[in-house]
Amino acid sequence: MNITSTTKIFDLLAEYPALEEKIIHIAPPFKNLKNPILRKTVGKLATLEKAAQIGNLDIGQFVNMLRKEVGQETIETEVEVKVTWQEGEPEWIKSQPAEIIDGTEMLNRGEHPLSKINEIMKSLQPDRFVLLMTNFKPIPMIEAMEKQNYTVFHKTENANSINHLTFIRKN
Repeated sequence: MNITSTTKIFDLLAEYPALEEKIIHIAPPFKNLKNPILRKTVGKLATLEKAAQIGNLDIGQFVNMLRKEVGQETIETEVEVKVTWQEGEPEWIKSQPAEIIDGTEMLNRGEHPLSKINEIMKSLQPDRFVLLMTNFKPIPMIEAMEKQNYTVFHKTENANSINHLTFIRKN
């Protein structure tokens, strides 16, 4: 397996299981990879590029560190950066959410929040939203919700917080 920014986490860990501890050591939010449900669901969707974003890591350094661990040559990594600008918080997140989901707790129980959120969103009234709380930025979840045409806003509770708040609104 040639490790690149587009390598899926699931495939990487299936091929090189010893990398799991190295990844967790570099970025503690990756401790969630130990959860078999998260690994099977998000791991099959998330690339190393997305994992680097979640862990706030430089993608080139991250990929090359993993390549070095398994004896591969370093490479130049080019990543297309998608930037969305949003001034301040949207007004709609200031109202009461229809439901609050503790994603960290669900993952600790071996459950994945995606199916629960999808279920709630189906019956949610327009302009209502769900609040997902996690201990990492759930980039694959955010992308999955945006692909379903939901409006998503993400923030941390404060500048130094590890508590991530993801607001998912039905339009």
